[in-house]
Amino acid sequence: MSLEITPSQTIGPYLGIVLPWPDGPFVVPAGTPGAITITGQVIDGAGQVLPDAMVETWQADEDGRFDKGFRGFGRSATDVNGYYHIVTVKPGSLPAPGGGKEAPHLDVSVFSRGLLDRVVTRIYFADEAGANLADPVLAQVPADRRDTLLAVLTEPGEYRFDIRLQGEQETVFFDV
Repeated sequence: MSLEITPSQTIGPYLGIVLPWPDGPFVVPAGTPGAITITGQVIDGAGQVLPDAMVETWQADEDGRFDKGFRGFGRSATDVNGYYHIVTVKPGSLPAPGGGKEAPHLDVSVFSRGLLDRVVTRIYFADEAGANLADPVLAQVPADRRDTLLAVLTEPGEYRFDIRLQGEQETVFFDV
């Protein structure tokens, strides 16, 4: 008897029972001093927004620590227009392996229909140019693709970070 490998199943349309929860997008409560909002759209390879994706973030606190008093985790489902939002604080720099510092960033996982597994990326901040230049992970990304990892300040306390799963300006994803 021989067992053949069967094709994997894709997920979707996305099933969201108990995955999103009301305070999921709030890494910190609304109104927290120094809070920022990161918002954007999840876009597929055909340029269409995904109304049924989920974006998860994980980050250090503003001092660059993973402290018991700071949740550090956010989860936002996209709305009918493909938008997600995370309310948090800008993380501090982290020590890098081998010395140096990693620039302030959030680790991001994206789940959506058509993906067999999550995709993983990072959100860096365009207004942290000096720290970004010294970041050892960002330095490994080809220079012409780094802007796909930068959240842009649109107004005080508001950043925009679109996630493009394929195609023109595809977001850089990491093999983890």
